Amino acid sequence: MISLPPNVRIHVALGYADLRKGMDSLALMIQEILRADPFSGHVFVFRGRKAGTVKILYHDGNGLCLYQKRLDSGAFTWPVTRPSPDGPASIFLTSAQLSTRISSVVAVRYARVF
Repeated sequence: MISLPPNVRIHVALGYADLRKGMDSLALMIQEILRADPFSGHVFVFRGRKAGTVKILYHDGNGLCLYQKRLDSGAFTWPVTRPSPDGPASIFLTSAQLSTRISSVVAVRYARVF
């Protein structure tokens, strides 16, 4: 897990994101959708559509860092709240809450749709 300073803010994007995007595209999403600065030192967490993959983006002072975790089976637990057109597109978590969400996995089966 990433060691984070105690005063860092962790933004969890609501809903899901296209995780084919790299760090530049995710940084642009942070600016346009979350209305935040990706170079602020805050942590930004995105989940994929099937909930088996997360990407974490943050600026460590030297440059952008991109971490990805993909599960072999199961799904990450995620907030149920959906973004609203006029409301925030993310929620805030503490480092402990992020660690719990990333390490706890729920067994979920998905049907294939072609």
